[in-house]
Amino acid sequence: MARISLLGPAWPYRGGIAHFQASLARTLAQRGHDVAQITFSRQYPERLFPGTTQLDASAPPADPPARLIDSLGPLSWVRTAREVADHGAEVAVFMHWMPFFGPAFGTIARRLRTRGVTVLAVVHNALPHERRPGDHVLTRYALGACDGLVVMSDQVRGDLDRLGIDAPVRQVEHPVYDVFGTATPKAQARAALALAPDAPTFLFFGFIRRYKGLHVLLDAWPAVRAAVPDAQLVVAGEFYADEDAVRAQIAALGGEAGGVRLDAAYIPDDRVGLYVSAADAVVQPYLSATQSGVAQVAFHFERPVVTTDVGGLAEVVPDGVAGLVVPPDDAPALAAALVRFADEGLTERLAPGVARQRERFSWDRVAEAVEGLAG
Repeated sequence: MARISLLGPAWPYRGGIAHFQASLARTLAQRGHDVAQITFSRQYPERLFPGTTQLDASAPPADPPARLIDSLGPLSWVRTAREVADHGAEVAVFMHWMPFFGPAFGTIARRLRTRGVTVLAVVHNALPHERRPGDHVLTRYALGACDGLVVMSDQVRGDLDRLGIDAPVRQVEHPVYDVFGTATPKAQARAALALAPDAPTFLFFGFIRRYKGLHVLLDAWPAVRAAVPDAQLVVAGEFYADEDAVRAQIAALGGEAGGVRLDAAYIPDDRVGLYVSAADAVVQPYLSATQSGVAQVAFHFERPVVTTDVGGLAEVVPDGVAGLVVPPDDAPALAAALVRFADEGLTERLAPGVARQRERFSWDRVAEAVEGLAG
């Protein structure tokens, strides 16, 4: 068994990568490893953060992570590497999802390697969905310092090849998120959220950004309502972009009178299950993607997914088995899929396929990939 340090977002920071790191830490500890989590003293500068807050208001865990990494503070990078090595870490695993953290992670990684620590990274995105100058250079600096990489989609693996990153790679499937509790009966969840009890209900969940295609879903919605007049769409998540445009689009559809409910806020962990349990399906109309944890949240709560054929999404949601897959940026095709979903009652018909997908995505597989790369 090894001493392993995980470096990335963790409590008190929030979001999907923080949930991922917490679940991986728990799994590695259950497999007998001595695991420590290292997170940020400052993650993003406030002026660069698109949401309302970076922090999780929930109570701290029993063993809070060490807050060492200032994303803009080079002295903290040196101190972090020293403290991780002095703690006796044999393996360090970074969560990589944005080039912005490349200077910090790449510097810490190089200093750890000089102390004999094996450096790995779980690569959620090799390159961001919204590209900026310097992305390639910063990503190469971060990932070029690693002894091995874990990826979770063909898209990310291909991006690493295009970047010329030649570290050994293990590919696994993104596990099902299991940190949000158990499912709530649909009728009870809808009552708690004041939703119509019997109407076909679709959920768009998570941070609202342009690449996630909410505007395409809203373009599709009039055709859905024309065919299924009582259909309801719940949009639950915090705006990271396009707030004025999306609000105007929803208003033009009639808002809740037009079947669209907007809960524009970060959904705390203890309410995620209510939203997903209330839905007949989760909708991911993404324009681009590598993989997405939203589908794995849906599968945890035994809900199928309607998604687009971008990145690794179709790898996770087999068409006609655990959901429906449509072309990206195609409002008529998306509307037809949602109408079919309602007309054919696919929530129940796809339940066995959803259950198989849920069993397929195990946290042990990620842990095994880390162990294999660590040697």
